[in-house]
Amino acid sequence: MPDKLRVQDLSAHYLTGQGPVKAVDGVNFALSESESMGIVGESACGKSTLGSALMRSMQAPGRITGGAIILSGEDIARLPDNDFDNNVRWKKVAMVFQGAMNALDPVYTIGSQLREILDEHGFRGDFDAKVAESLKQVGLDPAVASRYPHELSGGMKQRVVIAMALLLEPDLLIADEPTTALDVLVQSQIIALLKKLHREKGVTVLLISHDLALVSQIADKIGIMYAGQLVEVGSTADIYRNPKHPYTQALIAAVPRLHSSDKKIHFIPGSPPSLLDPPGGCRFYPRCPHAMDACKSDPPEFPTESGYVRCWLYDPTLKSSAR
Repeated sequence: MPDKLRVQDLSAHYLTGQGPVKAVDGVNFALSESESMGIVGESACGKSTLGSALMRSMQAPGRITGGAIILSGEDIARLPDNDFDNNVRWKKVAMVFQGAMNALDPVYTIGSQLREILDEHGFRGDFDAKVAESLKQVGLDPAVASRYPHELSGGMKQRVVIAMALLLEPDLLIADEPTTALDVLVQSQIIALLKKLHREKGVTVLLISHDLALVSQIADKIGIMYAGQLVEVGSTADIYRNPKHPYTQALIAAVPRLHSSDKKIHFIPGSPPSLLDPPGGCRFYPRCPHAMDACKSDPPEFPTESGYVRCWLYDPTLKSSAR
């Protein structure tokens, strides 16, 4: 099956007076038509910047500095701004931004905000019918169109934002922490909604989160991000059952297990490196319990059963040696 989305060596940096902050640095992954994917990692690892780069919505001083974003066979990273805005943004790729439910304009009704999107993108048809259809798609009564944001609950506002992103029927939906600040019940409803959209409407979903357990509920594959790079990509089953990168192993070990006999709290010692001046070689090297001399060199992407891992432990030609 051909790839719906292929990201090749994508880099997106924030250009500062002290030098570039390498928030996304040489990222590679692919998604087929039938797949959904989760991007997981610690705070400030570059997850949200990756989403913004794919949407080409980075604000100065941030910008894409290299690589390709191939959507349905077309490199959208190379398109002129006008072409991207008119033909791709919201029509082929849309994004639910982090904390997006607070972005609704408080002085306009939900319906008027949805109709504005249709008008701005040259929609031809019955605006009211399209708005009603969009709200129904996310499980809301069409009567919500006449209400103001302050009249809705947090979960309802998040559904409205998802409806906005789906209004022009994009092929790819990027959801950046869509359940932030929502209670557990509403989180479950939002994840169920994203699963339904993926399964029934064929929407390719890229879910960005720090919550590995939450991502596993919807994602067919998972990319583990550390210090601006994807260090492991694989199927959800492989990532959980047989994590390969030491960072992935540490993330999974840090998840509390209610019925485990192991009562120890596991954590990753140390701190992530500065993306202004990341260390050479493997960026997890200073915190890794398996670090060796080879780790001072940048590891390539070693193939695995369902993806790849960037770790010298999986180099078949290298004999492991303790640091």
